[in-house]
Amino acid sequence: MAREKIFRFKKFSVLNDKTAMKVGTDGVLLGAWCNVSEAKRVLDVGTGSGVIALMIAQRNNDATIYGIDIDGDSVEEARFNFKNSPWSDRLSAEMFDFNDFKAVLSYDLIVSNPPFFTNGRLPPNSSREQARHNTSLTFSQLISHSAELLSPRGVLAFIAPAENIDEIRRAVVVENFYVSRLAYVVPVEGDSPKRIMIEIGREDVATTAETIIIQSINHEFTPDYVNLTREFYLKM
Repeated sequence: MAREKIFRFKKFSVLNDKTAMKVGTDGVLLGAWCNVSEAKRVLDVGTGSGVIALMIAQRNNDATIYGIDIDGDSVEEARFNFKNSPWSDRLSAEMFDFNDFKAVLSYDLIVSNPPFFTNGRLPPNSSREQARHNTSLTFSQLISHSAELLSPRGVLAFIAPAENIDEIRRAVVVENFYVSRLAYVVPVEGDSPKRIMIEIGREDVATTAETIIIQSINHEFTPDYVNLTREFYLKM
């Protein structure tokens, strides 16, 4: 998906002289879409620059968010952004591989813009691309380990390529989870969905499905996208 040139919260800016990565549309969508209303303890898997954690902190005044990432530079970047945000007392980040992550207390929400690289080829260059390649964390691993970390009513929310929907549904069934919410993300009106956002948990509920179109055929943001994300942009 497209990457935003600059992403600014209305209360502060996630932009500093240490920031090398731009904030992606995937993270913005997920941070705005995931249900945070009952979340007191939140785990952000693959936190990157920390943007999803920051969005959740802005949306829920009672949430404490812990971000983890296998890339050390990303953790340092997230810590910098957390420290300079209005919610620094509720945000923290550490370097961890999610597959090895253990927790003393369970989480009400686990959220992730997980490591995938859709053309299947690991590009040269970098630890960050290694961190985002799907050999580090498969969707099955994300779902199965989340099952061990979630509270009884806790939920896992993440974004993925639309082409992975069948693989994800199989993993959901294996863990005796249910899909509560599903959003198909269309980059430009008339295109097929390129991403899905999915929320799963242990409660057997009917799935609420929707389609979110980011841009019109004139390449302007749609009202649905504006309504979803406007609280996190200075200009929208």
